[in-house]
Amino acid sequence: MSDKKTGEAFILGMLLCIGLVALGLFISSSITKVKALDRTVTVKGLSEREVPANKAIWPIKFSEADNDLSNLSSVLQTKTSLITEFLRKNGFNENEISVSAPAILDRQAQGYVDPNKVKFRYSANSTITVYTEDVDSVRNTMKKLVDLGKHGIAIAGQDYQTKTEYLFTKLIDIKPEMVAEATKNAREVAMKFAMDSNSKLGKIKRASQGQFSIRDRDSNTPYIKKVRVVSTLEYYLSD
Repeated sequence: MSDKKTGEAFILGMLLCIGLVALGLFISSSITKVKALDRTVTVKGLSEREVPANKAIWPIKFSEADNDLSNLSSVLQTKTSLITEFLRKNGFNENEISVSAPAILDRQAQGYVDPNKVKFRYSANSTITVYTEDVDSVRNTMKKLVDLGKHGIAIAGQDYQTKTEYLFTKLIDIKPEMVAEATKNAREVAMKFAMDSNSKLGKIKRASQGQFSIRDRDSNTPYIKKVRVVSTLEYYLSD
């Protein structure tokens, strides 16, 4: 009876040992797999496009000065009409042309100005703005502004307040293709890294799409825009 119990105890002990060994191997394998999942590579993919602006905002500003306020107002009105007519003749319609109220300054009303040194008491400036999708017409018409000089209209040079703006508002049309291109470029970089490190590229662990940026291609061609996006992706690596 004692020998039988001893045999059973021996067998039970062996089974427990085998079970502990198997459990150890399982845990070791699991830890190895978990560590393998920790191996990743983070890469960036770039997509750039040059696109033409599809909208233009063109402010046309001129200034006048006079000692007679009534006469000054009349001149402003006349020249504003001449400019709007000039724009209509060059293909812009009424909906694309807006006229701002003139800004008139009484120099004698300024306490720090010596009235004896002021040639004209009143000075004024007026701005006519063109907002259009016909960017080419804006560029072509700007070259003809010299024609207004025949009517005694001197157009002010462009500064930060009267600078022509060119806009690109069709990002939604090219966004999907650019995101796909940036993702493809990122994957190619990741595959090259995996190959160089004797690894295999796995699934995406994490992905982040960067902000789209739209800038002038350069200072001389503001009507051509450079659209750019960078995507960041993290891939799993395996042996």
